Amino acid sequence: MRLRRISTLLALAVVFSASLAAARTSVHAQEALPVSEYKLASKLMAREMPYRVMLPAEYERAKAERFPVIYMLHGLYGHYTNWTDKTKIAAYAAKYRFIIVMPEGADGWYVDSAAAPNENYESYIVKELIPEVDKKFRTEAGRSGRFVAGLSMGGYGALKFALKYPTMFAMAGSFSGAFGTSEFTAKAGGEIGKKVDAVFGPLGSETRRSNDVFTLLDSVAEPNSLPFVYLSCGTEDPLFASNRKVDELLLKKKIPHEYREHPGGHDWAFWDDQAREFLAAADRFLAARKN
Repeated sequence: MRLRRISTLLALAVVFSASLAAARTSVHAQEALPVSEYKLASKLMAREMPYRVMLPAEYERAKAERFPVIYMLHGLYGHYTNWTDKTKIAAYAAKYRFIIVMPEGADGWYVDSAAAPNENYESYIVKELIPEVDKKFRTEAGRSGRFVAGLSMGGYGALKFALKYPTMFAMAGSFSGAFGTSEFTAKAGGEIGKKVDAVFGPLGSETRRSNDVFTLLDSVAEPNSLPFVYLSCGTEDPLFASNRKVDELLLKKKIPHEYREHPGGHDWAFWDDQAREFLAAADRFLAARKN
């Protein structure tokens, strides 16, 4: 039986307040793989942008091999350090061959801001960070070896990247994706709404239209050309209804995907579990491709 659907705006307000509290709470992470810090001198952002990288255990031994890459996007009020500081992803990743890259997204929604000229998080990742990673590390530098995933704001960002840049990614993962952002404003959402307005501009703006996941899904003409989508949300998450709506659109458009819903909220316990599950799903995807 479907849970009662609550309004997108109210759900976002509840979720982002919880996200702020979660961002202030440290969760122990057992690091099985070493985590390295890097900075990119970004022209699009007009400053140095930090990111973390985990290399697979085989990286130094297998000098002739190239490795697939997963870009892991953090949520609102979070930072690039969250995945390694608040989950056990470093331990989960030790059994796989992925290079894992964790970029800084601040509270920028992985969008080129409608108002701030040096807040171009979408273009920064697509035009600067990905080429930098492909140059610096032995990656499988092409669509078939590139994945993107994220939580909440990052889950929205991952699906948006998959829809806007389908030739760049083989698979996208969204955990508790915040998909109703294009309707969120300061009038209804207070401080968080102000942050959304600062990035997306007023209701009806081109930035809102061009970055709305539902609009992008509606416009899909060739579903099989899109990356495979992994979508998950906890049944106690205030964003559960909007994630169900995305699943319905993926089904309607016949876009290849996997949708999971099970008990869980909008919290690090759920996202830690999904980091583990997504790594396994991505590994199965690669194995199926090779077969």
